[in-house]
Amino acid sequence: MPVKKEPFFWLTLSSAGIILAFILLPLFHVIAAPSMESLWETFNDKDVRKAIWLSISTSGLAAVISLVVGTPTAYLLARKEFPGKRLVESVVDLPIMIPHPIIGIAILSIAGRNHWFGRAIQSIGVEIMGTTTGIVTVLTFVGLPFYVNTVKAGLESIPERLEKVSRSLGASQTQTFFRVVFPLAWRSMLAGLIMCCARAISEFGAIVIVAYHPMVAPVLIYERFTAYGLKYSQPVAVWLILVSLALFLGLRFLTLPSASKAKTG
Repeated sequence: MPVKKEPFFWLTLSSAGIILAFILLPLFHVIAAPSMESLWETFNDKDVRKAIWLSISTSGLAAVISLVVGTPTAYLLARKEFPGKRLVESVVDLPIMIPHPIIGIAILSIAGRNHWFGRAIQSIGVEIMGTTTGIVTVLTFVGLPFYVNTVKAGLESIPERLEKVSRSLGASQTQTFFRVVFPLAWRSMLAGLIMCCARAISEFGAIVIVAYHPMVAPVLIYERFTAYGLKYSQPVAVWLILVSLALFLGLRFLTLPSASKAKTG
């Protein structure tokens, strides 16, 4: 005899349907609007390819920087209790909450000649305003919290006793991290890299202030929309949506084995 579905089941199902429709309907219209001819023509536009590649490369570099500086921070927050820890976690999350034009203004305020830090980096040949370096700086700023939080959650799921056993057998903390923690946490790190990269690719508000040129894909889309309208901006948007979709599909495939294991465990 079939089990009668309770009202709560239909509530969850309808809520999921509303969310999917809310997300997919506008995106489907954007993707379906351009013809294959215009999509191919856009792909052959060197300015479009250059902008998309700049978005991908700078986002990837921001993710690598986040890996280097964010992994030790995530480990500290996952394993240690110390005064002010909640404040540190709040500061790490701050770029998520701050309106992104403010991020661009904040970065320029210390990178200009009117600030000692700006004069210092310019004296060694580092320019932020209107450069690829400026783009990477912005993307690291907005993407770092996503990497740190993802890796922190992954590290917290690893039993700390495994590290204690390793240390009791004479391994140093560095050896313990690379021999015990890293093999168990690499999937979280990779997921964090994808989250950071995906967030960075979508950034617009801070970049348009720090480095309108060279153009990343979101800035190019904005320029073509303001200059020519939807017809010329939609094909570029489609290609950027496809890149973002590929990143998140990668993220889902990375997390699938652990999810399956949790269900069978």
